[in-house]
Amino acid sequence: MRIRLRKGDRIRLVSMPHDPDPIPVGTLGTVIAIHEHQDWAQVEVDWDNGRSLMLTMPDDCVAIIEPNHQEPSK
Repeated sequence: MRIRLRKGDRIRLVSMPHDPDPIPVGTLGTVIAIHEHQDWAQVEVDWDNGRSLMLTMPDDCVAIIEPNHQEPSK
């Protein structure tokens, strides 16, 4: 994985290039589980938009939201 994710991390999707119906870029979510394999990982995310689609790392790209960074209210 390019970045080290941990359960509970808040993330923002940067890209999901190989999925035919990807989560929209910029969507926020919370990491709920990480399933590590030899040289890749599946990351379960509780997406804020309600979708349920795992990340495949390192193909998919996310940014960790810093704990002190607050998202604007909607």
